Amino acid sequence: MIAERLNSLRALMQRKGVGAYYVPTADFHLSEYVNPYFKSRQYLTGFTGSAGTLIVTMTEAALWVDGRYFIQAEEQIKGTPVKLMKMGEEGVPTTMEYLASLPEGTVIGMDGRTVSAATAMRMEKTLAAKNMTIEEDMDLVGEIWKDRPALPSAPVYVLGLDSVGVSAADKLADIRRVLAEKDADAHVLSTLDDIAWLFNLRGGDVECNPVFLSYAVIERDAAYIFADESKFHYCVKEYLRQLNVTLLPYNDIYSFAARYDEGDAILLSSAAVNYALYEKFSEKAIIVDEVNPEQLKKAIKNPVEIENMRKAHIKDGLAVTRFMHWVKDTIGKEKMTELSAAEKINSLRFATPGNLGLSFGTISAYGEHAALPHYAPTKESDLTVEPHGFLLVDSGGQYYEGTTDITRTIAVGPLTEDEKKHFTLVLRSMLHLANAKFLYGCRGLNLDILARGPLWDEGLDYKHGTGHGVGYLLNVHEGPNGFRWKVVPERVDSCVYEEGMITSDEPGIYIEGSHGIRTENLIVCRKGEKNEYGQFMYFETLTCAPIDLDAIDPDLLNADERRMLNDYHRFVYDTLSPLMDAEEREWLAKYTRAI
Repeated sequence: MIAERLNSLRALMQRKGVGAYYVPTADFHLSEYVNPYFKSRQYLTGFTGSAGTLIVTMTEAALWVDGRYFIQAEEQIKGTPVKLMKMGEEGVPTTMEYLASLPEGTVIGMDGRTVSAATAMRMEKTLAAKNMTIEEDMDLVGEIWKDRPALPSAPVYVLGLDSVGVSAADKLADIRRVLAEKDADAHVLSTLDDIAWLFNLRGGDVECNPVFLSYAVIERDAAYIFADESKFHYCVKEYLRQLNVTLLPYNDIYSFAARYDEGDAILLSSAAVNYALYEKFSEKAIIVDEVNPEQLKKAIKNPVEIENMRKAHIKDGLAVTRFMHWVKDTIGKEKMTELSAAEKINSLRFATPGNLGLSFGTISAYGEHAALPHYAPTKESDLTVEPHGFLLVDSGGQYYEGTTDITRTIAVGPLTEDEKKHFTLVLRSMLHLANAKFLYGCRGLNLDILARGPLWDEGLDYKHGTGHGVGYLLNVHEGPNGFRWKVVPERVDSCVYEEGMITSDEPGIYIEGSHGIRTENLIVCRKGEKNEYGQFMYFETLTCAPIDLDAIDPDLLNADERRMLNDYHRFVYDTLSPLMDAEEREWLAKYTRAI
């Protein structure tokens, strides 16, 4: 099937004079997670991960993935003509280097609506030396994908002040102050979570991400949203009218952009606007190319959002704790599989008041599958959970009060010495970062070593970031905050930590063919004491669910680490026990006991 699709694409490429076709994982808004309509790379390769880039030439189909997906991609493309390119590994060219190695004069085809302007312009500059050209008006996959899903049409809804804390009118006024500071006439927005945040609107066009397909333009005295009008109920249209926001058809953004001419200054991010849209601006217009101001403002949660997030994590923690209880009680008595475990935790969330769905597809991985950081069980891959080893479950929910993301690795029976050691190392790593005290001015790049240190001491590591920003009833992954030890240019997640930023803390150990462990809590940055040395900061943990004491080797914890764990478990018990029945409280007391 994959070979047939690639051959169909190549036949079309040949007819159009294209030597290479570039397929990223993106929609027209460069989203990380996309609606099925936009899953062109998956259609051509069979690889289902959330990130990856495919380049198809007449003789080769090469797929680039990062360290999270090395093992998964290898398995999913087995038996297909697709060649795996492991990003960052020695001897593996980047996509740009690969394109530059193609014959002189090669025409590179792409759907410019799915490639950022910044990427396409870098590509043009790099390839110009070999007289290569880019044809951006080519949705070739759309021409061969006969049963392509339809574009989504979920309704858009408004969030009240009790949820978001700041009105859309105030947010728009803030953005207009930025326009004045930059001496810009208009701000063009394409990123879906920025648009949803700015207007206090949410939708359902991307599974697990409450956003809606749209563009926005903010001018000094007007604002426009470009979206499918049928998604907007009368009351939402009235809300926009009161904000002086005009609703226009989704695709009209391209002709609207062409209106700006000589002397007009446009504030946008070339990394966050697609190339096809960027090309519509007149060469005479002035492009003020900067990171969207909404990104940082959105990342700094206000007091109302933080208090609501605490409430969301109590609800979510109760569901996760009940799931852990169920696993411990069920294993060895009834058949449990990766899929049935995922269905169980999903059902517990769906039954929680105020739940709006999942924040991402549940990762339920037993045994060697847990060594795949982003494994998702299917009917074909579903393993029975046996009464030994680990079950890793990474999951999250969307609630009116916010977004959650939590990973718990659960001992489902006897563990090997290595498994206990690795679990305890990961626990130590998570605790060290969560309990950090640091001077204002630190970035995630400075703090990441706190998590990796215990693992590096043992010659171990994990091939993913330690943490990512988390949205408020928005995307579970957002920037610009995050923890990683080295700069990744395409990831804007190394900003200075500000009070109110919420980030995941999720170190792990993955032993291919054996087991995987990850422990993840969400933490919010807070201000601590201020003295002659400066403003100190610390993290408050939001996530509220026990860490499996059956998997810990207490001898590997020092006194300070024991205190950290016991303090956390006291918080979990004190918070959740009043919401439980007597039998649940008894179980929770056992699994949050001091060690």
